[in-house]
Amino acid sequence: MAAVTSAAVAVPSFTGLKASGSATVRASVKVPTSVAPKFGVKASLKEVSVAVVATAASAMLASNAMAIEVLLGADDGSLVFVPSAFSVASGEKITFKNNAGFPHNVVFDEDGVPTGVNVATISMPEEDLLNAPGETFTVTLNEKGEYIFYCSPHQGAGMVGKVTVN
Repeated sequence: MAAVTSAAVAVPSFTGLKASGSATVRASVKVPTSVAPKFGVKASLKEVSVAVVATAASAMLASNAMAIEVLLGADDGSLVFVPSAFSVASGEKITFKNNAGFPHNVVFDEDGVPTGVNVATISMPEEDLLNAPGETFTVTLNEKGEYIFYCSPHQGAGMVGKVTVN
């Protein structure tokens, strides 16, 4: 803690009704200039390192919880995925969220996924639809490669997207 020490202070002395000269009083006062804890250079670097590691860990946990949110329908009512093309890491979640122009769904194209991927396990059934604003469908893609997906009611209008899994 930093401290400030005062110099001599002149304080007038009054005795009864009669004023006499002034007396000099020397006082030493310690005044805290900050309530922050003291850190040396090594402690500061250690604290910064801990903060960086904690922030990175939080970001990794958050990114594993949801890699990306894709809107179904643009704010202006366009029948598109926003974004329509994006990349994620293997195992990260993709959440498709109803935004505008619904009903929507998310169906992966059998001919547009990596070999061996069963589209039935990653797609919504074509007859199932997200009918209200904010409704979501979440999928996790584990096989690396490109995946083509579409909204079955609006595929003819061009509502098609692509995700690359790294």
